[in-house]
Amino acid sequence: MNLAWSVAAVLAAYLIGSLSFAVIVSRAMGLSDPRSYGSKNPGATNVLRSGKRGAALATLVLDALKGYVPVLAVVVWGPRVGLGEGTAAAVALAAFLGHLWPVFFRFQGGKGVATAAGALLALNPWLGAATLLTWLIIAFFFRYSSLASIVAALFAPFYQLLIWGGSETALAVAVMSLLLLWRHAGNIQKLMAGTESRIGQKAAAPGARPGR
Repeated sequence: MNLAWSVAAVLAAYLIGSLSFAVIVSRAMGLSDPRSYGSKNPGATNVLRSGKRGAALATLVLDALKGYVPVLAVVVWGPRVGLGEGTAAAVALAAFLGHLWPVFFRFQGGKGVATAAGALLALNPWLGAATLLTWLIIAFFFRYSSLASIVAALFAPFYQLLIWGGSETALAVAVMSLLLLWRHAGNIQKLMAGTESRIGQKAAAPGARPGR
């Protein structure tokens, strides 16, 4: 493995992951900062509470791409410079950590669901598809994005281990899953108390930024 290229790839992935598209898209569309309403989480689900589906969709796609593109780049071009599965797994984790603790936004990031999904799709398309399908099934029947994310995070490592076995990818998936569960601790408490917001439920005070 080429150490210099590996370190550069991991650093680049973290910086790309640090682009908080929920905030960037909201600013570009004249919406309130998603960290100021609803769950205060800079992610697509909270942006959806602004009532602007286009902004939420753009956030979702861009957050997924910032996990997908760096990993895919290593998978496709990495072997030419000696980068393999270990680096791809590290890059996936770095992009995810960038979303959680973005250097460009005072290390105040989101929960990383879309970014993790994008990274998994690039690491192992079948694993990514199985995890995404799990999320969609739970979200469809229960209408809670947080519950869908929690269940998908619980199942992802088991899918990897039971079907494809242990590897650097399995380790990265397990770490991301644990961090996702940790970031959803507050949502778990709300789910148990019956106060969690459902998908598409508007926040109390979204809308345009002052002066817009």
